[in-house]
Amino acid sequence: MYLYRDEENAGLLAERRELAMERIRQIGQEELPAGFGDGLKEYFRSTAAFVCRMGQICQALESGEADGWDRSRWEEINREMYADILPDHYSESFANPDYAVRRLGPELGQLLSFLYVQLRGLTAWTFEGQLELMVIHMELLIEVFNQLEDGEEPEQIRRCLYWFLHDNCDIIVTERIRQSVDETRDFAGQIIRRADLSDPIYLYYYGEYVSSDELETARAMNALSQDEVEAIARVFTEGYRIGFVKAGKDLSRKRTVNIRYQLGFERLIAEAIRQFEQMGLKAVIFRSARSILNCTTGHEVGYVGGHPNRQMIMDHQEDLGLFLDKKLVSRRLEVIESAYQMYEEQARGHAGPAVLEVFGEEPFTPADCESRVHLSGKQQSWLSEMNTSASRLANRYIPGDERSFTIMALPLPSIGPDYPEIFKETVRINSLDAGLYERIQQTLIDALDQGEKVRILGMNGNHTDLTVALHELEDPDRQTIFENCVADVNIPVGEVFTSPKLEGTRGCLHVQEVYLNELLYRDLELQFEEGRITSYGCANFEDPGKGQELIRANVLFHHETLPMGEFAIGTNTAAYRMGQKYGIAGRLPILIAEKTGPHFAVGDTCYSYEEDTPVFNPDGKEIIARDNSVSVKRKEDPAEAYFGCHTDITIPYEQLGLIEVIRRDGTGIELIRDGRFVLPGTEALNEALEDRG
Repeated sequence: MYLYRDEENAGLLAERRELAMERIRQIGQEELPAGFGDGLKEYFRSTAAFVCRMGQICQALESGEADGWDRSRWEEINREMYADILPDHYSESFANPDYAVRRLGPELGQLLSFLYVQLRGLTAWTFEGQLELMVIHMELLIEVFNQLEDGEEPEQIRRCLYWFLHDNCDIIVTERIRQSVDETRDFAGQIIRRADLSDPIYLYYYGEYVSSDELETARAMNALSQDEVEAIARVFTEGYRIGFVKAGKDLSRKRTVNIRYQLGFERLIAEAIRQFEQMGLKAVIFRSARSILNCTTGHEVGYVGGHPNRQMIMDHQEDLGLFLDKKLVSRRLEVIESAYQMYEEQARGHAGPAVLEVFGEEPFTPADCESRVHLSGKQQSWLSEMNTSASRLANRYIPGDERSFTIMALPLPSIGPDYPEIFKETVRINSLDAGLYERIQQTLIDALDQGEKVRILGMNGNHTDLTVALHELEDPDRQTIFENCVADVNIPVGEVFTSPKLEGTRGCLHVQEVYLNELLYRDLELQFEEGRITSYGCANFEDPGKGQELIRANVLFHHETLPMGEFAIGTNTAAYRMGQKYGIAGRLPILIAEKTGPHFAVGDTCYSYEEDTPVFNPDGKEIIARDNSVSVKRKEDPAEAYFGCHTDITIPYEQLGLIEVIRRDGTGIELIRDGRFVLPGTEALNEALEDRG
């Protein structure tokens, strides 16, 4: 198939794998110690069965046997690999912390549930031929079994798992860094270039879970003409190129681009690869992380398949709490820096990500899992420190003022029966007339530049009442506060945005329903004082504390507070109309949703790591609001300036009562009133809002 096959010491690793596999087969077949109890016996039998099945699949891949498998055989293999964690079986899976604790006890249950989920990384490493990652995890299972057989207590098992992570960090994290910048780690690229994309059987070659979404997406891609595929890809790749041009960055100095996507879009990705190659960029394509040492950002980074069980991801989101201490933080950061030094040449040539997002899946609201691991207060601080420091290291070797990005979103078939029409409409929205929006948005900016602050009020059940302070203009003829954002790095077109002044920014931000980082929040509310979050809550759970916990983990990313890094006004009323017409407003991704009303980002500013790089609007004025009183701390202590997150929260037009610019003398300029644009020169944006067709 498409194995890396370039492991150093491949012969020795293959020998270790066979020895480990033989021992695991024995564990699965022999009479287990009587002292284990029924729970431990069940755990090791089921775990050994999974590992042995992955060993058989590995043998079939390496021998070439898998090349002859037909579609039904691949479907069977895919179901076998993921059956025990699918929602129908999850209640009795050791991947479920509640089940593991019930069968094994509170301490051992959490630890072995963690191990069970980590071993599921074999679905990726087996297909990629990552011998070393396969071997060390199989040997870990044997070591844990041996210690339990010797009667060791849960604390010793925890230490065993801790030292595995600590000692193998250089293997696990270094490979991840390499995959992020080295185009020769080309597993997915080989599939895209060599497989027959007209036959969706290729989807099973990744080892990812394949759902109906991936299969139907591949069929939809194959139904497009070559001209249509080239046109969609051109929006994607040209947005990337224009991002470099507008920012005055030299793309010719770069050699690679990271492409991220969901399985099923390979025909489109293949064309994007070709177009990027015409720009002199080779594609770097890596899988979303499997090891806990690489899953620390709160969202998936890399290409993904279908999601077999989002609840499982949530239940193990804070598993690092079993092990995280200062020593492990230092170890991981040392390895990251060492890895970047090892691949410094590749990192310097990396231009940044081109991301194809998707939308349409049923919004996911997590259930409460009583037995899941929780980070302590100290651990939350350590995790924030680790992520922020890792972000700074990445910026040192892939400087922010030399890289760019682009993001575009397309729907999945699970959006509903109107999928073909929604797909066409999304493509149209992604290709709107940038010149028209540029002119209208400049009218908004001309009004905003007169203001000292902006007042935002909700309506129709939305009780937002926010005052956003604006930076002062020293030279209005040459300077501006807001960026005029048309379709380049951030597709589709349609927003003006700024980094607000924190001092004087205060009030309540409320959204009745919003989908953030793949989670649905009900009645999300954030309170701000001096531009920083002071309190927060949502109505996802009867217990308000659990809602706060959800927000702290997935919006604040365990920071005590976050500043408001962005205030923007979305102008893409065509996207808003699409959401209303097809009843999918709640399922639009942030990328599109942020263009359908005012939005407020918490975390870093839009200019993080690039604050000192001049940015200009099409009218030639320099955008001076690139910093705030938090980000400016980078000059003394970067650890105090950056948070490694930026989450947009949008108020839709139907919940928007007022946006008014307040001048220094107290007079106002209304931009939006009762969900409609009222500033002269912006009325054309209301046409889509009035169109009920």
